[in-house]
Amino acid sequence: MTTDAASATAAFRLTHYLGVAVPARLADEGARIGLVLLALERTDSAGLGGALVAALMIPHVVAAPVLGAVADRVRRRRLFHASCLFAYGLGLAATAVVVGRAPAGLALALVAAAGCCAPLVTGGLTSLLGELVPADRLSRAFSIDSTSYNLAGICGPALAAALSAAAGPDTALIALGAAGAIAGLVMLTLPLAPRTGGAGHDARLRPADLATGLLELLRNPPLRAVTWSSSAGQIGVGALPVLTALLAQQYGAGWAAGGLMTAFAAGALAGSLIYAVRPWTDTHPERVVLGCLAATGLPLALAATKPALSATTALFVLAGACTGPLFSALLAARERYAPAGVRTQVFTLGAGLKSTAAAGGAAAAGVVSGAGTSALLLAIAACQVLATLLGAALLTHRGTTGAKHPGRPGGAAAPEAATRKSRT
Repeated sequence: MTTDAASATAAFRLTHYLGVAVPARLADEGARIGLVLLALERTDSAGLGGALVAALMIPHVVAAPVLGAVADRVRRRRLFHASCLFAYGLGLAATAVVVGRAPAGLALALVAAAGCCAPLVTGGLTSLLGELVPADRLSRAFSIDSTSYNLAGICGPALAAALSAAAGPDTALIALGAAGAIAGLVMLTLPLAPRTGGAGHDARLRPADLATGLLELLRNPPLRAVTWSSSAGQIGVGALPVLTALLAQQYGAGWAAGGLMTAFAAGALAGSLIYAVRPWTDTHPERVVLGCLAATGLPLALAATKPALSATTALFVLAGACTGPLFSALLAARERYAPAGVRTQVFTLGAGLKSTAAAGGAAAAGVVSGAGTSALLLAIAACQVLATLLGAALLTHRGTTGAKHPGRPGGAAAPEAATRKSRT
C-alpha cells in the first residue's frame, strides 16, 4: 500500500471511529444536565436530580473492571460494544419516561443500568484506536480523540439545555438516548476484525482476571505514573465548578460560573488540536503528562492573586490549554504501555479513576468553600504540582516487577501491533 493510500485509509478509519465516539460522548455529557432538568420539571426535586446523576456516574468505576475484562476477551467486539451503546441509549430514553411517573427506585435502577455501560463510551472506545490506526499515526489519533471529549464537554450540556428549553427535558433525554443508539449502529460498521482465538488468547473470564488491569496499574512503572498522577491532578480539576461559582459571586458576574468553565474547556480543545498537529513525542508520552500537570498549576496559582475578570478568564484558558496535550499523551501512554490482554480494562479503569477523583475534588471543594477563592485556587494548583511529584516518584520506582511494555513504535509490542494491523 502506498503512503498516500495508507494515509487515506487511516483518515477514513479515524473519521469512522469519530462517528461512534462523538454522539456517544455527547449523550454521556448531556445526560447529566438532562437528568437534573427532568427531575426538577417532573418532581420539583433537585435531590432526585442529584441522585440520578450519581446513579449514572458511580457505575463508571464499579463496572469498569468487568466491562474492560470482557471486552479484552470477547470474540465479536463490534457486537459487544454496539450492544453496550444501545443499552446506554435505551436506559436514558426509558428514564425519560418513568421519572415522576413511577417509583424513584425504578428510575434510579434504569440510570444505574445505563451507567454500567458507560465505561465503554469513554475509555473502552478509545482503547480500539490502536487497532484502527497505524502505529506512526497514533499520537495524532489520540489527540483528535481527546478533542471529542472536549467537544462533548462543551456541547453536550448546552445541547441538553437547549433541547429542554425548546421541547422539554423528557424530549432532550430521549434525543440523547437516540444519540447513543446511533453510535451503536455506527459501531456495527466499524472495521474491527473479530478475535481469532489463536495461540495465547484465552476467552474465559475468571474472577482473578477482574484485578489484572488494576495490578498492571500498580506494577508497570510508566503506566502507573501516568494513571495515578493524572487522577491526583483530576482532584483539583473536579473542584473547578465549585470554584467558578464562587468566583462569579466574587466578581459580581453571574455568567462567570459557566463562562470560566467554558474558557477552561475551550483552552483544552485548543491544546488538543495543537498537539494533534505537532505531537511533542511518540516515544515518551509519560513525560508530556507530567510536564503538563505542572504547567496546569501555574496559571491557576496566578489567578489566586485576584486579577481582573478578563485576566482570570485568560488564565483559565491557559490552564485548560495545558490539559489538552496532557490528556492526549495520557491516552497514548495507556496504549503504549498496557499489555494487549488487558488494554481495554486499563483504559476503562483509568477513565473510572479520573471520574472518581473529580467527584471527590468537587465534594472536597464544597466542604472547604468557606476558605475563599484564593485559598481554593492555590489548593487546586498545588494538586497539579503534587500530582507531578507523585508521577515522577512512581516512574522512577520500579515496583515489584520493573517490567515495561514498550509498545509502539518499536519494542516488545511492535510485532503484536503488526499482527493487529494485518487483522484489521
